[in-house]
Amino acid sequence: MRYEVLGPLRVVDGDGCAAISARKIETVLTVLLIRSDQVVALDQLITEIWGDAPPRRAMAGLHVYISQVRKFLNRPWHAESPVVTRPPGYLLRKGPDDIDFHLFFDAVGRGRALMREGLHEEAADALEDALGMWRGPVLGDLRSGPIIEGFVTWMTESRLECLELLADAHLRLGRHREVIGRLYSLVTENPLRESYYHQLMLALYRSDRQADALKVYQSARSTLREELGLEPCRALRDLQRAILTADERLDLLAAS
Repeated sequence: MRYEVLGPLRVVDGDGCAAISARKIETVLTVLLIRSDQVVALDQLITEIWGDAPPRRAMAGLHVYISQVRKFLNRPWHAESPVVTRPPGYLLRKGPDDIDFHLFFDAVGRGRALMREGLHEEAADALEDALGMWRGPVLGDLRSGPIIEGFVTWMTESRLECLELLADAHLRLGRHREVIGRLYSLVTENPLRESYYHQLMLALYRSDRQADALKVYQSARSTLREELGLEPCRALRDLQRAILTADERLDLLAAS
């Protein structure tokens, strides 16, 4: 069985995909998956479901939702439910099942290791595999308490880091023209992330588009000044100067 949270929550097994339509039950399963093989305290679950204003019978309601999660996860080949009671709360035992965000981090880790070894083609493949696990925004539109909100932020940032590492791998492989379109999109979607500007400027320069590379710098500078009152970071400023002087070291410069 495979639990998937890199998109709307669903469970995949030999019979297909199954999803939960009841939001509170979905919240309970999501928290248990995020903290798989760890005990989630009752008060943490109650906060995720109801925030700071739980109803008077919140504990009874939580027990009902746990029962529904167990029913949803019941499979003939499971001798017992993966959701077990462990003071002071509940725990989801992952066992031999997969959780897609664990697989994502495994693939990213392989990509990083291959990059360090200079195996950029293999690294790009691993990072593409990692990104291929995403079906949409993490957990779809599910938002709840601090555990889920923190997880969504963490995973969203991890995906952006993976995209940055993948662009670096392609730049090291000389695929400058191939990454320009994706980097323009990333800059538009993440206008305060200076690393994407840096990679886009380098890709444009290496594609004989010096003027466009300098326009990207001016766009970054304008955005950062308007939004944060800051000048671009030193790496961006250094890259702009290197482009202005056609520094031959740019042909070998890593996009880092």
